[in-house]
Amino acid sequence: MTGFLGQALLYIVPFLLVLTFIVTIHELGHFLVARAFGVKVDRFSVGFGKTIVGRTDRHGTEWRIAWLPLGGYVKFSGDLDASSVPDQAGLAELRQRVIAEHGPGAERDYFHFKPIWQRALIIAAGPAANFLLAMVLLTGLFMALGEVTAAPRVGQVAPGSPAAAAGFLPGDLIRSVNGRAVDEGADVTEIVMLSAGDPLRFVVDRAGREVQLIATPVRQVENNAIAGRVRVARIGLGIQPLRSDIQYRRLNPIEAGARSVERIGSTIGGTLTYVGRIFAGKESGDLLNGPIGIAKAAGGITQQSAAASDDPTLSALNVLINLIQLAALVSIGIGIVNLLPIPVLDGGHLLFYGYEAVARRPVPARVQEVGYRVGLALLAGLMLFATWNDLQKLSLFKFLGGLA
Repeated sequence: MTGFLGQALLYIVPFLLVLTFIVTIHELGHFLVARAFGVKVDRFSVGFGKTIVGRTDRHGTEWRIAWLPLGGYVKFSGDLDASSVPDQAGLAELRQRVIAEHGPGAERDYFHFKPIWQRALIIAAGPAANFLLAMVLLTGLFMALGEVTAAPRVGQVAPGSPAAAAGFLPGDLIRSVNGRAVDEGADVTEIVMLSAGDPLRFVVDRAGREVQLIATPVRQVENNAIAGRVRVARIGLGIQPLRSDIQYRRLNPIEAGARSVERIGSTIGGTLTYVGRIFAGKESGDLLNGPIGIAKAAGGITQQSAAASDDPTLSALNVLINLIQLAALVSIGIGIVNLLPIPVLDGGHLLFYGYEAVARRPVPARVQEVGYRVGLALLAGLMLFATWNDLQKLSLFKFLGGLA
C-alpha cells in the first residue's frame, strides 16, 4: 500500500505543481493587463474550492489560495454568464445596477464597458502569458546549460525497414529532408514523426559525396518509458553521432532568447501540422495527451531524472531542469488550446469581440448560448478523446481495440 501511495504521489504531485504554476501564470496575464486598463477585479484564486488563506488588497481584489490545486481563475466584477460576453440586454441591466450601487461613471471600471480593443488585449494576455512563460523558462535553460548539437549521423539501419529499402548506410550524415536543412537528430525525428505515409526526400553526405534517398515513414507501436505505448511514424534509422559530430557552445541572453523563440515556433508549427493531419485523416491522434498523459509524463520524468545520479544534489537539479522543460512544453500547449475559436475558451471570446467590432453590437444572447453549449461539447469531446488515448497508452482497454 505504501509503495502504491508513493508511486501515486510521484506522478500526481509534479503534475499538480506544473499545471497550477502554468495556469496561474495564464490567469496572471489576464489580471495584469486588466489592472493596467483599470478594470475592477473581484478575485484572483490559485486553486479551486474552499479558501485556505486569502487577503484583500487596496483595490478590493481578493487574493486567495484554495484547497484544490488544479489551476486557478480571475473573476472580473460584473461577470454575468459563463461566456463573459453579455448581450445588449445584459449590458443594459448591468449598467443600471452598477450606477444604482456606485453612482454614474462607476461602470467605466467594469470589464464589459471597456473598449473592444482593451477587452481583446485582456483576453489575449492569457495565452500570451503562456508563450512568454515558455520563452522565459527556455531562455533560462539555454543560458544556464548552453546548447549541444549532435549532427544526424546514421548509426544503424533496421533490416527490412523503409530506410533499408531506400539505401541508407551506417555512417551517412543527413543534410536535409524535403529541402529543409537539419542540424541534429531531433530535427529528423520530428519530420519523420509528422510524415507517416508521405515519401520523404533525404540528402545525405556519404564519405564526402552527396546522395539523394527517398523513404516513406510507417507507423509502429513503441513502449516509451515516459509516454507509454504510442504509435509513431519511423523509417528504421538509429541516429548515433560521432564525437566529432557533437558541438557545445554557451549562449548569451540574446542568443538564448532567439533559440527559445525558435523552439516555441517549431513546437507550435509541429502541433498545428499534427492537428491538420488528424483532420485530413493522415493521423489517428495517438500523440494527443490529456491530464493522465501529462501526469504520467511528469512522474516518469521525475523518476528517470532522480535515478540518473547517485548524488542527491545532482538528482534534484536534474529533476528541476527536466520539469522546467516539461512546464515550457505544457505552457505552449495550453496557450495553443486557449486560442482555439471555441466560445468557452479565450479564442471564442476573441471571436465574439471580432463580431462585435464589425456589427457594432454584442453577439445575441441566443447565439452565445448555442455557441457556449457547442463549445462545451467540443471541449468535452476533445478531453474524452485525449483521455482515451492516455488510457490506451497505459495498456488499458486493450480488449476494446487499443494499441497492440
